[in-house]
Amino acid sequence: MQKAIIIDDERLARNELKKLLQEFPDVEVIGEAANANEGIEKIESLNPDLVFLDIQMPGKSGFDMLTQIERAPHVIFVTAYDEYALKAFEVNALDYLMKPVEPKRLADALLKVKQKDEEEMLSYNNRGMLHENDQVFVKDGERCWFVRLSDVRLFESVGNYAKVFFGNNKPLILKSLNALEERLDDKVFFRANRKHIINLRMIDKIEPYFNGGLLLDLVGGEKIEVSRRQAVKFKEMMSL
Repeated sequence: MQKAIIIDDERLARNELKKLLQEFPDVEVIGEAANANEGIEKIESLNPDLVFLDIQMPGKSGFDMLTQIERAPHVIFVTAYDEYALKAFEVNALDYLMKPVEPKRLADALLKVKQKDEEEMLSYNNRGMLHENDQVFVKDGERCWFVRLSDVRLFESVGNYAKVFFGNNKPLILKSLNALEERLDDKVFFRANRKHIINLRMIDKIEPYFNGGLLLDLVGGEKIEVSRRQAVKFKEMMSL
C-alpha cells in the first residue's frame, strides 16, 4: 500500500486527483496540502511513500519545497505547465503528469512507483540512518539532484558546509561532516580524516603515506589522505 499526499493550491485539482486515485486500491491518500509550507509539515508528520506535487504554487514552488525536506519520498509532479518537465527529471521525479490528468498516464506513473520500490527494496530498520541505496535530495543554488548514496564517492568539509562528490558534480550542502558521519552507514562510508568521509567502494588504489598514514586514490581521481590514527582503523576494517 502506497501512502500518498497531494500538494496543490487548487482544491478542485486535489479533489479530481483523489477521485482518480480511488480506482487504485494500492494507493491511500492520507493527507493534502494547499501550499509548500503545509506540504512540508504533512510530509514530516505523516511520512508518506508518495507525493503528488504541483509546481507553481503561491509562495514556494514545488521545487523549492523539495529542497527543504531531508529524505524525499517518491515524487510525481502534477502541473498545467510542460516547460518544467526537463527540470523535474533532473531532480529524479518518477513522473510528470499534465493537468487534466488522464487515468492511463496516472496508471503508468503508479506502475513506475511500484517498479522503483521493487528495484530498491530499501530497508528502513532505523529511520534515522541513511543506507547506501537511499536517495537524498541535494540542492546547490539553482541546481538540484536526487542522489543515491552509493553514487557519492566523497564528502568534504567546507566550514559549516559539506561538498558532495558524485559524477562530475560537487555541490555544497548545509551539513557538517560530523552530522553526516552520525547518519551514514560506517560499513560503506569511512571518516578518513578531519575533512573527508569517503565511500569505501569508490577506492581505486591504496598507498602508504607519511607518518604511518595512507593515501587513497578514488575512482573520480581525488587523492585523500588517511590520518595515522584512522589508518589503523582502516587496516582493521579491511583485513580478514
